[in-house]
Amino acid sequence: MVRTAHTVNAALGKLRRHADPENRTGMARFGIDTAKALGVSMPNIRRIANTIEKDHQLAADLWQSNIHEARILAGLVDHPKWVTREQMDQWALDFNSWDLCDQVCGNLFDKSPYAPEIINAWATRPEEFVKRAAFALIAWRAVHDKKAPNDDFLAWLPLIEKASDDPRNFVKKAVNWALRQIGKRSASLLSPALTAANKLADSQDKTARWIGLDAIKELDSEKVRKRLDMLSEN
Repeated sequence: MVRTAHTVNAALGKLRRHADPENRTGMARFGIDTAKALGVSMPNIRRIANTIEKDHQLAADLWQSNIHEARILAGLVDHPKWVTREQMDQWALDFNSWDLCDQVCGNLFDKSPYAPEIINAWATRPEEFVKRAAFALIAWRAVHDKKAPNDDFLAWLPLIEKASDDPRNFVKKAVNWALRQIGKRSASLLSPALTAANKLADSQDKTARWIGLDAIKELDSEKVRKRLDMLSEN
């Protein structure tokens, strides 16, 4: 597909042509803030992104539009090497939905050289979606960064334990997600992740207990063990 430069108005026009009120209603059912949403599906956002050259200024302009899907698109047309620490902090403060948080983290922020320090900084922040972003970044890096050393992920297990008593839905689910992805990353990380999960499962705190038990359910499954055994053989 030919990729061309776009103005913010052209990019927004493409998004608006794919606006779908029914999809917008469906987004709301999944807990997404639709106050500034058009109802554009994620596949369509990705198709639009594939027609646009990487453009840092366009990403900034799309973000400033305050339109939900435009902000997701911003994370797709920006490039990690252009992203600043200040930009990451500012965009994170604007996160108002789990999907916006997860898409920007998984499409852009997790590839930034600032990601490791950002994780440590955001993991104790009071804002729900900033804190979620820290654990979404751990989860995405566990999936995307094939060259990262195991020590990086072992160092984040204490952050997971510390945040495990946060009962806010979008935080606890991201903490659980991060723990599961660490355990599924490699055979050598499975045991430490299960140890952490078992510790949480024995907690007196209801949220921590849920995070631990849910993680054990997946990490201690035959499916995960077989997959990691195959990875080890290769």
